Order: sequence, then structure tokens, then C-alpha cells
Amino acid sequence: MKAAIFNGPGSIEIGERPDPRVEHPTDAVVRVVMACVCGSDLWYYRGESEHAIGSIGHEFIGVVEDVGADVSSVAVGDLVVAPFIFSDMSCPHCRHGSTISCAVGGSFGNGTIDGGQGEAVRVPLASSTLVKVSGSGHSDATLKSLLTLSDVMSTGHHAAVSAGVKSGDTVAVVGDGAVGLSAVLAAKRLGAERIIALSRHADRQRIARDFGATDIVDSRGEEANQAVLDLTAGIGVDATMECVGTQQSIDTAAAIARPGSTIGIVGVPHGIVPFDATFFRNIAWRGGPAPARIYIPELLDDVLENRINPGLVLDFETDLDGTPTAYAAMDDRLAIKSLIRVGSL
Repeated sequence: MKAAIFNGPGSIEIGERPDPRVEHPTDAVVRVVMACVCGSDLWYYRGESEHAIGSIGHEFIGVVEDVGADVSSVAVGDLVVAPFIFSDMSCPHCRHGSTISCAVGGSFGNGTIDGGQGEAVRVPLASSTLVKVSGSGHSDATLKSLLTLSDVMSTGHHAAVSAGVKSGDTVAVVGDGAVGLSAVLAAKRLGAERIIALSRHADRQRIARDFGATDIVDSRGEEANQAVLDLTAGIGVDATMECVGTQQSIDTAAAIARPGSTIGIVGVPHGIVPFDATFFRNIAWRGGPAPARIYIPELLDDVLENRINPGLVLDFETDLDGTPTAYAAMDDRLAIKSLIRVGSL
């Protein structure tokens, strides 16, 4: 099969991989319909995080082509959403809500399991991992939104849940990438009354407004910190969502959180989390990679009922052959998030 191949920093090529097949009774093979490039993929592309040479990508939706003898929750022909981690949903960690830490799970595109940026994927633990999409004839816009549930929308939701966003809150989202914008939408969905989005890009500000942002702060660093404090009468926000992972964004999250609040941190930290800056204000840090498999069912219902449209973050499109361009567009900040069209329903 054809697939994107990571050959080291700055190098994504299209090459051939062995066709996936059912290897264990709990496996399924999914033919990919849509995939996308994740912000975490850019850390590998930029050489700031390590990644094995080989297939890449962990966000995809597709159609089940084959199933093992023990797979019961999905069948050949089903449209499915694949969370970026496969899990058994029954180990002690999964039962405690951390599917990301499944004792027998793992990630796609990790050097052993093929990634989603290819024509097909073998999905281990398919019954507990894949989420079937009911109905048929879904619009292209709906399919895009379904794709976001595999990671980015679930991660934005995790930021809001981790921060403890509740009805009537004043909150802030640090970061205007696809995760940050998804966090704005998640905060609105959870009932936040005032949502301050930190963004310096007009196109991203427009989506933030569409998703529910009530205020935009278009600065960074100390200037941004002061702007948020000014908007909140010097108090700070009730819940903070850190969706970038750089030192500056982490420091801003710490500076604008009100005493006694929680920072939901989902940006992979590429800096030092300043516990000393928050300790004496009783501010909590909570978050990490999203347990997407737990969130997908509730978010799926909202997508299918047209209550949310997170697919708006996918503002660049290409086919599988154009995957290198999809990476470059995001790296050059010409795209918020790149969609890769692979197959058809």
C-alpha cells in the first residue's frame, strides 16, 4: 500500500508499505478515508522530538475491511473513528479513565503499527478501540468533524475538562492552533460564559469567534498576561487551557490563572512547568494526552446532531501524494491543520 514515510526531520516522502492484515483475533483492518497532520507530528518534523523512521500519523477515520474472529463491536463496511491510542478499555488504567496508559495499548505510526497517513491500518484491540459511526450519507463537513474526534477535538475537550470548566465560568485558552481552537469550542460546549482566546492571527481569531470566544487577546508574553488580567479586573480566569507547550505559553497560563483554579495542560511541554509560580496561589496543573476513546462517544453525538462543527479547523486539503505539502503548510503557518484525503466511503 501507499503511505507517508518519515525519513527524519524535514523529510516526509510517499512510499510503499506492506498491506496490513489481521494478525491476531482482536485485530481489524481499516481502509483510511481521511487523515490529518497533528501538531505533535510537527515536533518530529522539526526535529524537536524523536520519531522512528517509517510510517507516521495517528488521526484517521475509515471503513472496516476485515476483522479478526474476536472482534464483535464493528463489522466489515462500518465507518469508524480511530482514537490515536488503541486500548482494551478493561485494564486498571483504562477503568480509571486513562486509556492513554493502557497496559496493553499503544499508538499508531510508532514504528511497529502503521500510521494513519496511509491507505490502510491494522488496528489492534479493535472492539474496544474503534468507535462505529451510525447512519449513512454523511456530508463532507460531518466527515471532517468526525476526523477531529480521533485526536484534536478530544484533546481540546480534555483541556477544558482538565481545567474544570463549568457553566458561567470566565476562561482563557492559550494557543490558537487546532487544539486551542478546539478548546474554545469545548469550553463553550461546557457552558463557559466568557472565553478569552489568545491569538495573533486573523483567520484563527475568526474561527475562535465562531466557536464561542467572547474576547481576543492578540499579544504574547507579559503584554498578553496583563491584557487578560485587565479583562478580569486583576483577578485572573476561573479555568486556563494551555494548548501549545512552549515555555512562553506555559508561563502565560501560570500568570493568568486565578488563585485556587486549575490549568488544563495538553500542549506537549517543551519547556519547564513553573510549579514555583503557582504553588503559593494554590493553582493546580492537570492534563496530558487525551483519553480520546472515552470522549469520542459523547462528542460523536454532538457532531452527528450538528451541535458542534470542529472540522472548521481543517483549512488545508490535499491527497495522500501531497502529504509532504501538508506538513510544510502547517510548519510555515500557512494552515491551521492539514486534511489528507485518502479514500472514499
